[in-house]
Amino acid sequence: MLTGIEEVDWASLGHAYGPADDVPELLRGLASGDPAEREAALDGMYGSVHHQGDVYDSTLACIPFLLELVADPGVQERGCIVELLTSIGGIELDDDEELDAFDPEDEEFIPAANYAMAAAAIAAGADVFLGLVSDPDPEVRLAAPCALASLHPEPARVLTLLRERLTVERDTEVRLALVAALGRIALRHASLRAETVDWLDWLARAAQDPGLRLAALAQRARCAPGDIPDDVVPWVTGLLEEIRANARQAAAPGGGRTASPTLIGQVRELLEEHAAGRPAPWTEELLRTLHAALDDRVDDRIALILAQLRSPDWGQRSDAIWLCGGLIRVWRGRYEEVVRLVGEQLHDSEPRLREAATTFLERLFELGSPAADALAARLATGPAGGSRAYGRGRTGGTGAPRPYGTALVGPTGPGPADPDSYSGSAPDPGLTSGPDADPGPPGPLGRTGGGPSPFVGRSGRDGALLALARAGDPRAVPLLARALEEPEVRRELLYAMDGLGPSASMLAPLLRRRLAEVALDERLYDGAAPLLYALAAVRGSQAVPEVLRVLCGAPENRRDWVREAALRTLAAFGPAAREAVPDIRRLLDAGSATVATAAARALWAAEGDLAEALPAVERWLRPGATGADRCAAAQALGEIGPAAASSAAFLRPGLASRDLWVRVQCAAALWRVSGDATEALPVLLAAWEENRHTRVDVAECLAEMGPAAKDAQLVILTELTRRRRHNAREGASGSHDIHQDEKLLTLCRAALARMERGGY
Repeated sequence: MLTGIEEVDWASLGHAYGPADDVPELLRGLASGDPAEREAALDGMYGSVHHQGDVYDSTLACIPFLLELVADPGVQERGCIVELLTSIGGIELDDDEELDAFDPEDEEFIPAANYAMAAAAIAAGADVFLGLVSDPDPEVRLAAPCALASLHPEPARVLTLLRERLTVERDTEVRLALVAALGRIALRHASLRAETVDWLDWLARAAQDPGLRLAALAQRARCAPGDIPDDVVPWVTGLLEEIRANARQAAAPGGGRTASPTLIGQVRELLEEHAAGRPAPWTEELLRTLHAALDDRVDDRIALILAQLRSPDWGQRSDAIWLCGGLIRVWRGRYEEVVRLVGEQLHDSEPRLREAATTFLERLFELGSPAADALAARLATGPAGGSRAYGRGRTGGTGAPRPYGTALVGPTGPGPADPDSYSGSAPDPGLTSGPDADPGPPGPLGRTGGGPSPFVGRSGRDGALLALARAGDPRAVPLLARALEEPEVRRELLYAMDGLGPSASMLAPLLRRRLAEVALDERLYDGAAPLLYALAAVRGSQAVPEVLRVLCGAPENRRDWVREAALRTLAAFGPAAREAVPDIRRLLDAGSATVATAAARALWAAEGDLAEALPAVERWLRPGATGADRCAAAQALGEIGPAAASSAAFLRPGLASRDLWVRVQCAAALWRVSGDATEALPVLLAAWEENRHTRVDVAECLAEMGPAAKDAQLVILTELTRRRRHNAREGASGSHDIHQDEKLLTLCRAALARMERGGY
């Protein structure tokens, strides 16, 4: 076995972490009789030799040995090696011309060439996969179809083989893999598509097994999305009911292995936990495939989800929630009934279902209102409708003791930065202390003393409270007060206080006390910024002394961020922060634009005197200032408004800036200080078309302009008729994405209404 492995100069080859001299040990580990060694070796292959899908020269050198291991029936768990080979060889270039288009000196040439060579090398040995479709090991049979569909150079031969195998295969999941592979062949090879679609259509109607019929229907939809039957919803819901009725016993509770320290092992354990107790966990992937094919048929997708949410099977209801998460993130629609039914799942006895419902509702903000009653009831009772949840608790979500200081899931700010979004050298002035800011390392905001809090951890209660607060429901206020009395509080709860209205003012004393307890050390920003934001939201002006303590005592680490957050809070207090004026005035000459402009805004709010405030802002709009600095200054002038009309001349040069966000902020500020849309409106509309992420800022201005923005009417109407969310991204999302898109729609409706009635 592994003949010739010592003849390879592995040290001269490389992988993600340097020389590949450790690869022979990994390859031998894949053939070990010890399951732990095999898993560690597989983890090493994915972690270094095929790191994040990359193909290195050492990866290429491994291919002959991996094929040898796959062909040896004495090697255990060969299915995992088949999957590894499928991943290595499955990254396709569209055609040979794509590789030819790269300059050999281009840094992208070598990776692209490696992918091509890997695919060719595995294809040359792909006959080894043919015999695996009848291997005694079901895990091998499960992996073989995708490998054949992806890598074998004779797709027609594979198509025939897989269809023949389907007639004798008895393992349910392997049969589903065979159907999925047939769909993959049809997608990759246009010459075989019509034949395969017709066959899938026949199978979707003729197969005895409802799971097989559902798989065939999903693949048929995937291969011919423009020809999905109109009756797909009742068809699928009927199949799901058949699957549920045919289930005789629940799945095994786990895979039987001990906990593993490897990433591969952790993923395996998560998948086993997800499937435990479910008779047909594979329906989730079939439905995911179907939803992807339905794409913008939002009404059909909602109808499918509603049917699942009404199923007696908790697993189907859980799948519906996760599927709806992907749907609502990308597409606008009427989700009221979906949200209401998801709220009902908060009282189910199955913890995985409750967690799915809570996670979904957390991201809805105002769209979560139909679930508000269910959220409030969940917060008033235990997980399954039992005893009261909120004494000064000492227990976790199920009543079991929880260690003090249980770590939280990290802050859920926006997802990865979009390449078109602002990326200046300094933090975006609007994001350093707001709910979309980077809130620092994961974890709760802590206090000394007390016991474990029922408002932290993944008990579901902190998530339910967050969802209720983000929905703007005043019933969240007394519960937030209890949360603030606990030793730890989830920081997202503090950022959710800005939508609760006047009733949230009762939280000010508790926020003030917590701010007074924050240590003035290197982690000051992490502890103080959420509290400062919350105090600004509830207008807790009695906390001016505590805010000044933070402002003046900020350590060097993140000092500017701390100061900006404190100054924004003082600005929100307005004249009630007059005692802070001397300290604010000292920061007008700060070397940071975000600090100096925030100080100017706070000084204006406290005193109404612009004699010193305007020069402090205008200096950051002069030639030579960075894009981030100019944005900070423009935003400050816009917040001051008409009183800063004399600064309009400093804003006009920004309308022609190369930096998109400088143009947007200067145009918005110019409108707000001058009240004249003539110069600002064309710039804003051009930015709207150039970068979709500007649309919320632009729409806010259009709503303020009213009739002056009449030239934007078509743009607004077009946005309101779009089904796809303006900020939808493939494969990524942020916790505020839905909220931001709904805000855009609200602003567009407001702008249109003002245009139509000619003013307020």
